[in-house]
Amino acid sequence: MATKKQLQAWFALVAVLVLRVSISIVADAQNYYASAVGDPGMQRDGLRVAFEAWNFCNEVGYEAPGIGSPRAADCFDFSGSIQHKVNESDNELGVGKPFIGLSPEEINNTDLYAVKKELYLGSKCEVADTPRGWQFWMIMLKNGNYDTRSGLCPENGKKVPPFNPGRFPCYRKGCMNQPILCHKQTELLGNSTMRGSFNGTYELNSSCQYEYDDTSFFEVVWEKEVNVGSWVFKHKLKTSKKYPWLMLYLRADATQGFSGGYHYDTRGMLKILPESPNFKVRLSLDVKQGGGPKSQFYLVDIGSCWKNNGAPCDGDVLTDVTRYSEMIINPETPAWCSPTGLGNCPPFHITPDNRKIYRNDTANFPYGAYHYYCAPGNAQYLEQPVSTCDPYSNPQAQEIVQLLPHPIWADYGYPTKQGDGWVGDARTWELDVGRLSSRLYFYQDPGTSPPKRVWTSIDVGTEIFVSNNEVAEWTLSDFDVILKQPNS
Repeated sequence: MATKKQLQAWFALVAVLVLRVSISIVADAQNYYASAVGDPGMQRDGLRVAFEAWNFCNEVGYEAPGIGSPRAADCFDFSGSIQHKVNESDNELGVGKPFIGLSPEEINNTDLYAVKKELYLGSKCEVADTPRGWQFWMIMLKNGNYDTRSGLCPENGKKVPPFNPGRFPCYRKGCMNQPILCHKQTELLGNSTMRGSFNGTYELNSSCQYEYDDTSFFEVVWEKEVNVGSWVFKHKLKTSKKYPWLMLYLRADATQGFSGGYHYDTRGMLKILPESPNFKVRLSLDVKQGGGPKSQFYLVDIGSCWKNNGAPCDGDVLTDVTRYSEMIINPETPAWCSPTGLGNCPPFHITPDNRKIYRNDTANFPYGAYHYYCAPGNAQYLEQPVSTCDPYSNPQAQEIVQLLPHPIWADYGYPTKQGDGWVGDARTWELDVGRLSSRLYFYQDPGTSPPKRVWTSIDVGTEIFVSNNEVAEWTLSDFDVILKQPNS
């Protein structure tokens, strides 16, 4: 039997442990105190989801015949039954058809019409919240075909005349078309399961009702049990001979202002914009099929925009620069950054303890941690050697830092070896995206003030690059962006 002194010592130890746990809980609550998204962890029964499709340079160009402008939404409240906020007549709106807020200049312009249609759908979906209302998760589909003779895409924001075909895929005139889109409006199956979907194909002589062997295909199905867990988004993307370069992402975008890659007002799920280093991203990912060796599957991709002098973007495509950081988890993706390929590396790497390692330090630079770095094409003071990013695939110049699984990222919760998070290794990730993104190299004009790294888009998905008949399939759930209290 324990003595009185032993019991007193034991109770004192328990009290200390309880105090430590309490302090830890309080400290955690102080450090991570709010979700940046309107639907934290995708757990709200009343779903808000939208669809957008783009051509090569994040514009529309031409609508698909009979489909309307390539914007759609499935938004509803739920209280025992589904009350939809968007009608199919809203989703079918296309050039020439008026709606509230559309000006005469915009009604016959395919690019401007799509922009305004997104805002219109957002107004029907918006949920009032603090500090601002939010609209929807965004499913983004993009066609990588580029008809260089079309004159549709600017070069680093500058309008350029048509030029001869080169490395870009394009089977003939019209290869930049928008897809056929089919929508199954969310319905309640029985008493407990809600399910809806978007799907389609780029082959305009085909049908999105079936998946054919020789055609492109995309599909996103969302499903949830009432009052239980997270929505599960099931994605599928298939390339074809005519459409070998396709991209499909689920995005949390800014609820107002510019989202990553755009030069106009958008709508989305980020009611508070996360700023480096003060946020984490949490998500559950299960990759079923990888999409082949050229599938750049992004565990997480973050996008923002600021000028080379550090000023925030203002819509001037000649001086705005889209900035991206992407973690690629396809183990078949090689590191183009190497001691013999310094132009594919950022000029330096910063360690978790803030040591700077230059890329010519072959004994210490983590070459295997970088797939590719490319600098903005409108930068004037680039350190040589350098690769500049594709000048046509965004409305303005862009800068991209592409990462690979590597032990150097362990401190941030990122994958540390090839195969982490890939097919057969489904995981729930908590990624210290804010802290890592604060240490990544991004170009800056000499002598200018560094920008605030505020991220207007966070997404997950894949870019299957120029390969025929490849299939990627994955599920995403529990997606959240968790804010950290500044200076904590």
